[in-house]
Amino acid sequence: MTIQAVIFDIGNVLIEWQPERFYDSVIGEDRRRALFSEVDLNGMNLEVDRGAPFAQSVHDLAAKHPKWDAEIKMWHDRWIEMASPQIDHSVRLMAALQAKGTPVFSLTNFGVDTYDRAAQDYPFMRQFNRDFISGHMRVIKPDPTIYQRLEEESGLRGENLIFTDDRSENIAAAQMRGWRTHLFKGPDGWAKRLVTEGVLTESEAA
Repeated sequence: MTIQAVIFDIGNVLIEWQPERFYDSVIGEDRRRALFSEVDLNGMNLEVDRGAPFAQSVHDLAAKHPKWDAEIKMWHDRWIEMASPQIDHSVRLMAALQAKGTPVFSLTNFGVDTYDRAAQDYPFMRQFNRDFISGHMRVIKPDPTIYQRLEEESGLRGENLIFTDDRSENIAAAQMRGWRTHLFKGPDGWAKRLVTEGVLTESEAA
């Protein structure tokens, strides 16, 4: 079957997402390890991805852990430094697909507020043909519901879709629905896959 849409995750596919790296650079690795062991920052972030308000979620968590108040609030105040830099080759692939008339969708675990904040720095985030953002949908990958809703809302399914994501559990959930998939380990591998699938030429994927 012909590919009718290409689906991109965003974090670590189009934008690097490395909170630990950020905290290591600011407070040092040892202190970061202590912070992440005592405070469930990633759990809080998943709730934001499910649609919880960003600033309130961070401040509520900080109030529960006054010892780490300043460090926790960095998750909000310096969030864009964690969500950087842009992965330029991946962004070029997105543009190349659209230039050929191939629709490109996002399917991303991203909060409502954090997505709007990131889009200020990364204009490509407003250029998808269709957006499937967990914060708006109130469900996160790899819950099968988010994949089903993409199918229902786009009218596409199975081998009409090819999806890349950096997390194996998200890829496995898409495979269960018959999607073509690519586990993202870098833009060069993704580019080669798009060439192999016949949606881009080698020069277009460069």
